[in-house]
This record gives sequence, C-alpha cells and structure tokens, in this order.
Amino acid sequence: MTSFAPDSLVLNRKLPLWYQVSQSLRASILGRAPEASLRLPTEEQLAQHYGVSVLTMRQALKELEEEGLISRHRRRGTFIEPGARRSAPRRLLGSIDAIVAQQSGEHTTVLGHGPQPVPGELAEFFPDEDEVVVFRRLRCDGDSGEPTNWAENALRPEFAGRVECADLERWPMTKVLRDVLGVRISRITDTVEARLADPQTAQLLRVPLLSPILHYTGVTYDEDGRVVDVARIRYRGDRFSFSVTVDAAD
Repeated sequence: MTSFAPDSLVLNRKLPLWYQVSQSLRASILGRAPEASLRLPTEEQLAQHYGVSVLTMRQALKELEEEGLISRHRRRGTFIEPGARRSAPRRLLGSIDAIVAQQSGEHTTVLGHGPQPVPGELAEFFPDEDEVVVFRRLRCDGDSGEPTNWAENALRPEFAGRVECADLERWPMTKVLRDVLGVRISRITDTVEARLADPQTAQLLRVPLLSPILHYTGVTYDEDGRVVDVARIRYRGDRFSFSVTVDAAD
C-alpha cells in the first residue's frame, strides 16, 4: 500500500487560507490512487506541507470532517472515509482548487478525442484558431457505476497534444493543465444553467430524453489572457447541486 501524499498548493492571499487548504486536500483525497493509505499525515505534517499554521490546518480538516470525507480519532489519527461520496454542495470562493475538487472523485472513462473545426458556439473563445481538439469523458459513481455527468473539453491544439488520456482518467482537465502541463492559469469563468437532455446526453447519463440536467460551462484563461480550454459538462439534475458563498467585504 502506498502512502497518501497531498498535492502542493500555491496560496492566494485574497482567499481564506483554511478554505484553500481544505479544497486542495479534498481534491487530493478524491483523486488519490486506489492503493493509497487511508491514513492522513498528522496536523503538524500537513500544516508544514501547505505552509500554514496548525490552527488553519485544523479548521481545514474540520471542513472535510463535516462533509464526511474524513474521520478524526484521538490518539489514532485522521483517516479518509473509504465510502465517502461527493454529495454536499460545493462552496465556491474563486479558488482554482475548488474547481479541481468539484470535478474529482469519480470513475472517469475517456470516450474519445480528436481535432475538429471550432464549433460555432465556441468561436468567440478561439477567434485565432480554425481547429480545436475535443476530449470527451464519462464520469460514473465509484460505488454504483451509475453515470453522473459527461464532459467535452475543447483545447487549443498546442496544449492538447501534450494531454495524456491516462491522466484524464485520474484527474480533472483543470488539474492536468495546471499541474502536469504547467499552464499558468489566471482565471476560470463558470456558468451553470438548466437545460433539457438531448439524445446523446440522455443515452450517456441514462435519463429520459428532455429530462432536466445541469449544464456547466467553464472557460479557462492563461496568464496571457488566452482561452486554453472550454469545458462543457452535463450533470444529471437529480445528482448535483451548486452553491456560491459571497463574503461581504469589511
């Protein structure tokens, strides 16, 4: 059995540190290798890893414990719950790690990928490209195998050529772009709207035709302001909810 190793994190001083740490650790937990240990490092070790205080680390762990992802035992340590599921709404505070965490933790199958002309609805995002490379993936619940969402990612060809399908089966595209390809992501814009299931979505998600789904569009920009990736994800309406928390400025 391999040990559990949390991902690294570049902290954004504009967001609560405990929140950023909890989202990064959450993504690491949900995206861990199947053979990885369920035992987490100690609070002190995790605090040192993330470069935060033990009090901040304790608050981050409390968030994950309340969600049911971990359990904490006096004198024994902190453990990942083997049956933990992503059922609670996400609290999104503008963190890229929150986006990664939201997309993690399910069994993913790459349905296919290849170049195609820029779709008309994406032309505004790729005005200087004739083609994009589209990756299609189906995500299923890790326990029941029930499909929960399917995704299309349209990437610029210079980035798509470096994406490995094996990485996409383990990690969300955002994490692959940032941590594997080294893309310096400046921002991601998110849109979630209600739609009706088209024939392809109904077939992949095993829902009735024209039943309600949640349609998510995420546009990822690099530090030069170029669009790197446009993700279009169709979620089963009976399996997902989204929430946004807005903190008032002092």
